[in-house]
Amino acid sequence: MLEVLTGAGLAASAGLNAYIPLLALGLLARYTDLINLPAGSQWLANGWVIAILVVLLAVEVVADKVPVVDHVNDVLQTVVRPTAGGLAFGAGSASETVTVTDPGQFFSSHQWVPIAVGMVMAFGVHGLKAAARPVINATTGGVGAPVASTAEDATSVVMSLVAIVLPVLVLVFLVALLGFAFWIVRRRRSRRRERQAARAASRL
Repeated sequence: MLEVLTGAGLAASAGLNAYIPLLALGLLARYTDLINLPAGSQWLANGWVIAILVVLLAVEVVADKVPVVDHVNDVLQTVVRPTAGGLAFGAGSASETVTVTDPGQFFSSHQWVPIAVGMVMAFGVHGLKAAARPVINATTGGVGAPVASTAEDATSVVMSLVAIVLPVLVLVFLVALLGFAFWIVRRRRSRRRERQAARAASRL
């Protein structure tokens, strides 16, 4: 159960930032005893992989804080974040998820399940983030983009660490994300009604 919560927390974290949970797994596995990666995920602790993740993270952090550019980045990350979520969930739940030498055995042994679950979770969080950003940009004139992005990055870092060290607390993060999703849906509906009312008034 704890392994599943660890995977879920890392996958959700990847939905906010694809590289933070993978980097957390790699760094903690390489330099601490907090986590032992399964055989198929040992590549995350490779020095070159960690260096590449650091560079990608730096690009992501900058791009996500610039209005308009953040929207383009979210479109590009629609593939990257779910993929990272699948890898993170698989590694976090101690499943073999990377090296697949026999595709038939891979699917028959259900090794694909944690990848699929992680991808779905990360995609859901990514969709929530992508839906929230235009609302934040519109209501703040773009000023809120770097603030929101910084908050998302910080949340991703904390969630990744909590998922590894105290996975039970992942439930709190997931409940908070559901509450945020509810707020976003209500806010988008409210803005849609305001636009419709404005168009109706302009016709009078």
